[in-house]
Amino acid sequence: MSGSNKQTVLVVDDTPANIDVLVGILKDEYIVKAVLNGSTALELARKSPPDIILLDVMMPEIDGYEVCRRLKADLVTRNIPIIFVTAKIEVDDEIRGFELGAVDYIGKPLSPPIVKARVKTQLALYDQNRELDKKVRQSTDEIIKTRLKIIQRLGKAAEFKDNETGLHVIRMSKYSYFLGREAGLSESDAELLMNAAPMHDVGKIGIPDNILKKPGKLTDEEFAIMKEHPQIGVEMIGEDESELLKLASEVALTHHEKWNGCGYPNRLSGEDIPLSGRIVAIADVFDALTSERPYKRAWSVEESIALLEKESGQHFDPNLIPLFLKVMPEILKVKEEYKEDF
Repeated sequence: MSGSNKQTVLVVDDTPANIDVLVGILKDEYIVKAVLNGSTALELARKSPPDIILLDVMMPEIDGYEVCRRLKADLVTRNIPIIFVTAKIEVDDEIRGFELGAVDYIGKPLSPPIVKARVKTQLALYDQNRELDKKVRQSTDEIIKTRLKIIQRLGKAAEFKDNETGLHVIRMSKYSYFLGREAGLSESDAELLMNAAPMHDVGKIGIPDNILKKPGKLTDEEFAIMKEHPQIGVEMIGEDESELLKLASEVALTHHEKWNGCGYPNRLSGEDIPLSGRIVAIADVFDALTSERPYKRAWSVEESIALLEKESGQHFDPNLIPLFLKVMPEILKVKEEYKEDF
């Protein structure tokens, strides 16, 4: 197998000697990357997702269980198979690891044949699952298209009720797609986000018109009611096993949270806000700023970018703003293609 076709294994262990052993076992068949702590592992896995992760449990600062939890909670890394490599292999430990999403355990001291066999098996299963997922997506394409049409129409209904136009949800959902791809989402996950984004404000359907369409500034009491629309949106979408509807619910609930913890409804901050909510927040605000409405002028692209940069680290994820600016050519093409005429 040529080097370019080799699959990538990420080894995470705070003991260099353990890393050396695993690299020695796997280097002939795989590209092996290694890091000494959980924080670096999380960063590397997001920037350059490996095909599989071999993860030590007992590490300082962030242990393997927490690393696993964070990987599985992230859209970019959630599907990467994780094998715990540890001397801590009691039944309760195994159960905890599997509950967090690990696929296997390898005990220390390491046996080269077992390591190779377990890694090979899990990579084969991972490949099979990806192929099966592809076939399932193809076989259910019509159902997905129908569901998407319903979601898009509900999203448009919310925008019409809010003195917006249906084009807003199209533009901001496409902005979310481009930013998601630049932030490291796979093509399928970026498309999933694009299709969930139109539901971000569906909860506004449940806000009284005298508040939603009030031309002047809202009172504290009225704004408190307005801030209920994310939770209303979650209740409208409901609980469903569909990945699309789960993500739509997540977006509806979190797109008004702010990086500094001053948003609503739950005052989440930093990376406690799901990546989907952080992406949609930027896409939504940028389109609102640059769109003309009967009650406001459209800001220029330059003015809008200046506000995004000013609010970087306050309202918005400071890591995402530079990425949004990087895809600005694509953003402006969408803006022009779906422009409005009043």
